Order: sequence, then structure tokens, then C-alpha cells
Amino acid sequence: MSKYKARILQAVDMRGTVSVIELSRMFGVSDQTIRRVAQPLVESGDISKVHGALVSNRMPTDPPFLDRMNLNRDAKVAIARAAAALIGDNTSVAIDTGSTSGFVAQALRACKGLTVVTNSAFVASTLAIIPGNKVSMAGTQLRDHDGAAFDRSAFEVIERMRVDYVILSASMVDPEAGFLVHEQCEVDIAHAMMKNAKRAIMAVDHSKFEPQERRPALRQPELKPGDIVITDKAPPPDFAGLLDGLDLRTAR
Repeated sequence: MSKYKARILQAVDMRGTVSVIELSRMFGVSDQTIRRVAQPLVESGDISKVHGALVSNRMPTDPPFLDRMNLNRDAKVAIARAAAALIGDNTSVAIDTGSTSGFVAQALRACKGLTVVTNSAFVASTLAIIPGNKVSMAGTQLRDHDGAAFDRSAFEVIERMRVDYVILSASMVDPEAGFLVHEQCEVDIAHAMMKNAKRAIMAVDHSKFEPQERRPALRQPELKPGDIVITDKAPPPDFAGLLDGLDLRTAR
């Protein structure tokens, strides 16, 4: 599979639907090139072509990342805008692989002169094509369900970077246990990113403060006093102790 063909397939599968014009801007080639390279993918049934856009043919259960991107979308967009306004231009930032972090990356397209390190292919591809940005993709082997890297080279790249902010996410928030995720590799990456960041931003929508049927078991690194939590609704009162000393911001 050619370089552009593989990248087009990955971008479409991760986003669900992408316009030909957006893909041409993303990869720095003409829209005619995108159509030409994508045609075999359409013929093989990997993707579909509709009204100037390419659509993934994967079942909704195949790419969990895409499902999470569409869950509580408005809340995540509001949180992302608040985070981008805080980060601003000419800033360095590490970004994890959460779905809310994906929206933060999209909002950061409005900022200029960013230095970014991430282990998310979605985040890297979103920000790398912005003129003036310097984006480091941490890792070489990507997971098939979200395009995230957790191999040794991912940690090596992250550990070399010093950044102003780190954007972190969580699958659930518990009043006692804190910010939780499902996989140890996510905790390890968060530790590596936080170690070299001046300030952390935890981006979690209101649903993360509610009980869940599949409860995560692993704690994200403990936030330091003055670190920022951005959500879209005020958390319930029983989270006051957990959030004490943190900079809680509610996005609208």
C-alpha cells in the first residue's frame, strides 16, 4: 500500500468522514491526487465516496476512538475551545490520546507557532499541517483501534521534550481514587508527559464524573496544586475534596 493510500485510509477510518479538500490540505497534495489515490480504496470497499468526501466502511464497533469522539461531542468541543484559549500561540504542549484531547487538537488549529509532542496519530496529523507548527510524533507502532503509540520510542521522544502544558484525559473520575483510565500504558505515558511539563490540564466532560458500568481501575498521575481541570458542568459536591487546590474551569 502506498504512503498516501495508507494515510488516507487511516484518516478516514479515524474520523468517519473527511472531505477531499481537507485531505488535500492535510497531505499537501492536490484534490485530484487524493481522488486518484483513493479510487482503489473505493473499488476494494475499504471506503466509500459521497459528495466530495470519503467515508469509512468500518462498522461503528470497529474504531472505538471514533465512537468516543462522537460521544458528548458538544461538551468536548466546549472544553477543547477553553483549553485552546488557555494555551494560546507560541506554546509547547504534550497531548495524550483521549477523545477529548482529539478535540483539543482540532481547536488548537487556530493557534500559531505551537511545539507539540503526542503519541496520537490523530493529534499529530491534525496539527502537523499547520504552517509554523513543530510536531513530534512519539512512537512507531500504532494501535489499530485509536492510532496511539506506546512503544519504547514513544517514551524516548516524550522524555526528551520540555513543554509548557500537558493535555491529559480520563475515562472516569472517582471522588476518592481520582482520575482513572483502563490501561497501564496510558498511565505510564501520562507520567512521562507530566514529568516534563510545567502545568497539566485535565480535560474531562461531565459524564466522567458519573458512575460507569465498566469502571476503570488505574489511576492517572496525581495533579499538582494549580494544575487545571476543564469540564463542561460543575462537578457534584462530593468531588470537592479531590478538586481542592486545583484550578477548576467550566467551559460553556
